[in-house]
Amino acid sequence: MTSKPSRYNNFQIILHWLTAILILFTLFIGQFVLEQTPNSDPIKVDGLRGHMIIGSVIIIIVIVRVILAEVSAQPPHATTGRKFLDKLGVVAHYSLNILALLVAFSGIGIAVQADLFAIVFGGQGALPKDFFEFPLRLAHGVLTKLLGALIFLHVVGALYHQFHLKDQLFRRMWFGKSENN
Repeated sequence: MTSKPSRYNNFQIILHWLTAILILFTLFIGQFVLEQTPNSDPIKVDGLRGHMIIGSVIIIIVIVRVILAEVSAQPPHATTGRKFLDKLGVVAHYSLNILALLVAFSGIGIAVQADLFAIVFGGQGALPKDFFEFPLRLAHGVLTKLLGALIFLHVVGALYHQFHLKDQLFRRMWFGKSENN
């Protein structure tokens, strides 16, 4: 019986940080750029194009991460010494993946409903006056807020482990040699 590694493998670490950067970037662009830019502004199409491409990349990366978590050796779940917090941490990690996918798929749903693929990538037609005429726009907005809140809690949890519990949790998700590799 082989023991569990003390950290994630380098490919998983790269995917973790790439996912984090891309999700934070798209949340920021969606909230503070796209939502603030009128649909009548021609620059909105360019912003949507990038947002849609990055959202598609996020879907692929999250699916690859989930598959890798199932087929490769993983370090044990981090513990706090409190059963409730330990279970909450596990639920939060699964929820991050689920929410990221729900946000991305709701975005695809909006794109289908608004015919954005033809508009943004084919130059055919014009953006609708308001995306809120599409039912999935409300869901997309709510899901992005939930995802942002869960990311915040994820960061708080990691900082709690690192600086309060002093269990060197960050080593698990940073480059280096695993003690059990």
